[in-house]
Amino acid sequence: MPVPDLTPAQETLLEFPCAFPLKIMGLANVALAQTILEVVLRHAPDFDGATMEMRASSGGKYLSLTCTINATSKPQLDALYRELSSHPLVKVVL
Repeated sequence: MPVPDLTPAQETLLEFPCAFPLKIMGLANVALAQTILEVVLRHAPDFDGATMEMRASSGGKYLSLTCTINATSKPQLDALYRELSSHPLVKVVL
């Protein structure tokens, strides 16, 4: 599959603003959802926490959270991914 040619002015294929879903997975912990909400709101203050989707793994050990934000720029997404990925409660961010 050919890879699109990105010029320096076009660092991403996304067009901003856009709805951008983030999937965050971590160990099931009572603090996980609230912590993720606080991080997401720092980077996307207009995010509505009531829209956060949560799903436990079949064994109940892990929790998956989906937050669809209104992404306004690549730097915004990069900073959000960095903060989420480095958080000790988070195992994976997609």
